[in-house]
Amino acid sequence: MKRTGICPKCGGTQILKIPGQSGPYGSGNNIPTGWSIFSSVLVHRYLCCGCGYSEEWIDKEDIPDLVKKFGD
Repeated sequence: MKRTGICPKCGGTQILKIPGQSGPYGSGNNIPTGWSIFSSVLVHRYLCCGCGYSEEWIDKEDIPDLVKKFGD
């Protein structure tokens, strides 16, 4: 949905992007990678308004932070 703007489940085209956010006490849609909210990786959601299907995406430039914390 992120790239095509089309829902893979129902073919709908009304797709909402819900930006990730990071708030106090770990609130929001994010993955903590350090001790503060400023070191969290944001997780963006894409939602089909036709059927409710959703996907979560992380910006490519944030992936190295996740590998550093959770990788082998």
